[in-house]
Amino acid sequence: MNIIQIQDVSKFYANHVALDKVTFDVPKGKIFGLLGPNGAGKTSLIRIINQITAPDEGQILLNGEVLNKNHIKRIGYLPEERGLYKKMSVYDQLIYFAKLRGMSASDAKSTINEWLDKFEASTWKKKKIEELSKGMQQKIQFIVTVMHNPDFIILDEPFTGFDPKNTQLIKDEIENLKARGASIMLSTHRMENVEAICDNVVLLNKSKVVTQGTVMDVRNSLKDNTYEITYSGDINPLIIEGISIVEQISSNGLNTFRFKYNNSQADIQLFANPSMDIKEYREVIPSMQDVFLTLTDSHDE
Repeated sequence: MNIIQIQDVSKFYANHVALDKVTFDVPKGKIFGLLGPNGAGKTSLIRIINQITAPDEGQILLNGEVLNKNHIKRIGYLPEERGLYKKMSVYDQLIYFAKLRGMSASDAKSTINEWLDKFEASTWKKKKIEELSKGMQQKIQFIVTVMHNPDFIILDEPFTGFDPKNTQLIKDEIENLKARGASIMLSTHRMENVEAICDNVVLLNKSKVVTQGTVMDVRNSLKDNTYEITYSGDINPLIIEGISIVEQISSNGLNTFRFKYNNSQADIQLFANPSMDIKEYREVIPSMQDVFLTLTDSHDE
């Protein structure tokens, strides 16, 4: 099942193509990474999903229905450019946004108190937003985004301004939201966070989809039969003939090298060498950072 279906969506601004027949599905109950360099079309797509603008071609479905104004209250959106009222107190601000989302007064109060307690922020209630640190403001913006229990949540660079401790806190809350049934679209340039929490991803570049799938499928798609071995002892010259060494490192009495096999017998020679004590052997799987750089570079000519 899919929460969102993007179907041949295009968006044009004067002579600029922001989105060019973009098509992909966002699975229900998953954390989905929307990735791409600046100018790839991510913001244009997010604005369309939030009905700030409309597509020039194609359509978007939410739970199988063409996107319409009734869906707005079922979506939570944390924008990259935060939108809090700096002169309002934390509590008044949260109550205000809760009412905009259609929450009753009693539900709003209990939910707000629950989230403030969770973020150890109950003492901030009377503080104005401008009196808070950037990280504190980020937490309030996050509460605004999720407190109405939306089905679909869009988080645009949610970790900006957080130290490692608070970054982990937000990661944990994103995982908790997923566990409670929410579907989450995460737009970020921090690929380590994509690997840590995303189930599926799509990568946009120059207005087009360049790859999509589960995180592991996307990473595996760029494998090039490179392996890494760490060992002590001596390596048999026959092994060197059967492999092509890509990179070699020696440290603390251990040798590590990355290589590619030249023939099918090389792995037998490698593991049948009694003078070589193998500590670790693994296939090298490209990271999401590698995927991002490789695919955006190759499509940026």
